[in-house]
Amino acid sequence: MEIKNCFTVESIIIEIRAGAGGDEAAIFADDLYNMYSKYASAQNWKQLVLDSSPTEIGGIKQIIFEIKGEGALLKLKNEGGVHRVQRVPKTEKSNRIHTSTASVAVLEKPTESEININPSDLKFDFFKASGAGGQNVNKRQTAIRITHIPTGLIVASQVERGLEENRRAAMLLLQAKLFEQQRLKADSALTQERRAQIGSADRSEKIRTYNFPQDRITDHRVEKSWHNIEKIMNGHLEKIADYLQENLKIEQN
Repeated sequence: MEIKNCFTVESIIIEIRAGAGGDEAAIFADDLYNMYSKYASAQNWKQLVLDSSPTEIGGIKQIIFEIKGEGALLKLKNEGGVHRVQRVPKTEKSNRIHTSTASVAVLEKPTESEININPSDLKFDFFKASGAGGQNVNKRQTAIRITHIPTGLIVASQVERGLEENRRAAMLLLQAKLFEQQRLKADSALTQERRAQIGSADRSEKIRTYNFPQDRITDHRVEKSWHNIEKIMNGHLEKIADYLQENLKIEQN
């Protein structure tokens, strides 16, 4: 028996992780999540949080969420990479500008023929979901961790809901990560010339800077800037997404 994937035709998973910068990085990661979430709502796309690790100050260590809707992959596939913010944190008393980072990964959907998981290859662990500061938000073991034994990949889902919903969410994430792993393995076999052409797809590369004092967002891959940063961070991402879709030629396969 094989476990078939649950993706719809227009489904992607976005994973945001706080990087360098401590608390400010966690706040920036949350800002990025809100930006994508509001943009998705404006596009009438469906959203589902698969896993989240909030902090006590209102930021997030990481968040993983699914977006489903027409054109989601096409419009958001170029968001993968390291995002850098330059601004004065709200907690900064000396008005000093801090630089922090967060990484964004955009995981593409596999088809049924591309990803099939054997149940015997999975190890399930159950635990209590926890919120900011490690406080239990659920006295029952509704959170789940799945280990894919052949690859060592580990995924988890611990948002506030039932065990079965968390299991489905974790399976969605596992399938996407296995598909991504296959894609990266295929990329490693490419010639150096083609690899250079797709270098901008490397998620470890700094792709964008959000400079609040200068009211400017700059995408370093196309060397273009946009102003009115507060509006963009409030979900008005269409100008950036459309420009990158038209001008950033990255092979994703």
